Amino acid sequence: MEDLLSWYGALIGLFVAIFLILKKFNPVYSLFFGAIVGCLIGGADLSKTISIIITGTQSVMGTVIRVLAAGVLAGVMMQSGAAGTIAQAIVKKMGEKKAILALALATMVITAVGVFIPVAVLIVAPIALEVGNKMGISKLALLLALSGGGKAGNIISPNPNTIAAANGFHLSLSDVMIGGFIPALFGLAMTVIVASMIKHRGVMVTDKEANLISSKTDDDDQKRPPLSKAIITPVIAIVLLMVNPIGSILNIEALSHFKLDALYVLPFAGIVGMIAMGQKNKIISYTTSGVEKMTATVLILIGAGAIAGLIGASNLSMEVVKLIDISGISGTFLAPISGILMAAATASTSTGVILATGTFGTAISQVGLSPLASAVMVHTGATVIDSLPQGNYFHVTADSMHMSIRQRMALIPYEAMVGGTMTIVATIMYGFI
Repeated sequence: MEDLLSWYGALIGLFVAIFLILKKFNPVYSLFFGAIVGCLIGGADLSKTISIIITGTQSVMGTVIRVLAAGVLAGVMMQSGAAGTIAQAIVKKMGEKKAILALALATMVITAVGVFIPVAVLIVAPIALEVGNKMGISKLALLLALSGGGKAGNIISPNPNTIAAANGFHLSLSDVMIGGFIPALFGLAMTVIVASMIKHRGVMVTDKEANLISSKTDDDDQKRPPLSKAIITPVIAIVLLMVNPIGSILNIEALSHFKLDALYVLPFAGIVGMIAMGQKNKIISYTTSGVEKMTATVLILIGAGAIAGLIGASNLSMEVVKLIDISGISGTFLAPISGILMAAATASTSTGVILATGTFGTAISQVGLSPLASAVMVHTGATVIDSLPQGNYFHVTADSMHMSIRQRMALIPYEAMVGGTMTIVATIMYGFI
């Protein structure tokens, strides 16, 4: 007990890291610097500080290798045009009269099958601008449909944020994906309702913007694979990830013992899909692209591991539990609140989940929540205010819809309503029922 660092050292280290991130310093170095400051203030000498940081970074290596493995699937879906094919098929099938639902569902589906949410928005945005121009739907409503649908898909996806939530509470990826399904449906419904209410509010899509998009989309369509081949990668990934949970639900022993980790499933699905689309000669370029897209997340994971090492070596989690007991607030709220705060600080769902599980994971476990409840509540909480201007998602999505900073800022409260709905549903389902 006497070897533990002081809780205030851990808190100061965390605040230093968040402050530097908000000031737009490199997030990885911010996290490492915060961890070092926290260790030294908390009572560690230079040698022990290094030991704590190394222990912390080692603790996230399981998540790191799974995130890198997911890069194969992400690279194939994005580079091959498969994600765009799926999005267009959904919008065409549902028709322009159900445009908002179609756009939200398209973004949800391609995010759910392993495409990063900013990339999913970029893929669907040209379709949204065309439809919005024809149907008289504002950019504000269009981007809410894309962003809200993406948020819903993100909590049931094999993306880094879900992998981090699963590994943070020692669960399989498929458990967390299934656990987020009902909150995701509520998130989709809220997206459609709110976007429909504001479809005449804000700036409209101009004819010039729509014409530019239309000519570019025609060129892209010729390069995309047919739908029958585009869905092979996500179908294989989902089927293999769901074999074990389905076996457990149906009490089929052979299936319940068939445990395939995401480390195997995601690259396998990506490679098989690549071959099916006749793109086997592009395996190097697709996998390279996938790894490059995962590099920033992996580096942040390692930095977050350093902060997790600091928190784990301190008595902060015990103090948090004591504070909850004294205040009389239900400990159930610690999980979603930690996700909300960390994602808001970093303006990133995945980084928010990584920090929340690393920082508050032990404290959340001590208040009596099950690992699945903890993971889903942290995960949904991280979608509430994760699109603030200090993160790249804010700017990528604004550019995709040709919106100014001020116009994009107006969307944040509506996005928070979608994330808040998913968080409330998850908290009721897993915390109180």
